[in-house]
Amino acid sequence: MAKSGGNSRQREELGHFLKTRRSRLSPTDFGLSVSAGRRRTPGLRREEVAVLAGIGTSWYTWLEQGRDINVSESVARAIGRALCLDRSEVRYLYQLLGITPPQPTVAVGERTTVDLRHVVDECLPSPALVVDSLWNLLGFNASAALVFGFTPEDRNLLISFFTNPEIWSRYAEPELMARMAVAQFRISAAGHYDDPLFNNVVTTLCEQSPQFAALWYSHEVLDSRMRHKEVNHPTVGRLVFDTHSWQLDGPEQIRMFLHIPRRHSDTRRKLECLLDQHAREHALPERVTA
Repeated sequence: MAKSGGNSRQREELGHFLKTRRSRLSPTDFGLSVSAGRRRTPGLRREEVAVLAGIGTSWYTWLEQGRDINVSESVARAIGRALCLDRSEVRYLYQLLGITPPQPTVAVGERTTVDLRHVVDECLPSPALVVDSLWNLLGFNASAALVFGFTPEDRNLLISFFTNPEIWSRYAEPELMARMAVAQFRISAAGHYDDPLFNNVVTTLCEQSPQFAALWYSHEVLDSRMRHKEVNHPTVGRLVFDTHSWQLDGPEQIRMFLHIPRRHSDTRRKLECLLDQHAREHALPERVTA
């Protein structure tokens, strides 16, 4: 249960929001009978909203009046449905009620319309990668491939990390990285325990990695993220990064990780050398003319 607002101003805003949302709706949109004569109330009446939401008229009236009453998530969802609120409005309603907004119900693995390749390439020379809520790799730039050892065959960040010795060995502290990664994965995947794709990732990892299995069954949960990463690259040696992450626009819970070279280190210079060498090795041969 949640209160209808944290303070009187918040409850006042909630009441005004509900009134404006019902005022834009017509009872005929819902097949409700309208008696002859002029209606004093524009849009839906309070009792009509209550009927559509399946709640008591008095209780809904108190909510609009800003009274300090308890509101459950299921009731909030019913009110949002009755008022035909869109995703942004539902999120706003939940925030006014002090309830955690619902997570988008989008199938895991569904791709965003954003050009992820363009997004990560704009971050060069910094390594950048994009994952979904199950840490499926949706995109990474050339720098991330060179630094972490990713190839086009790498489909899931966790599976690659725990099952590919080449990727595991590049981290200066792989055990710490593993512990934090599994704990964070548990949080990001909390809404997918009935999803067969989620179960496939966990089953695959438990079968192929004893390290993952041990960490998974410890059921550790961490909110903090690794802000710094150190990589031992086989060609250029030590690379030090400050790590940042952002949730990208869209309902798919897609997150981008950006690794910025540590200031006052030689990491950026080494990255540029790696990228230059990679470009030379993959350059098209010059056309020979007779």
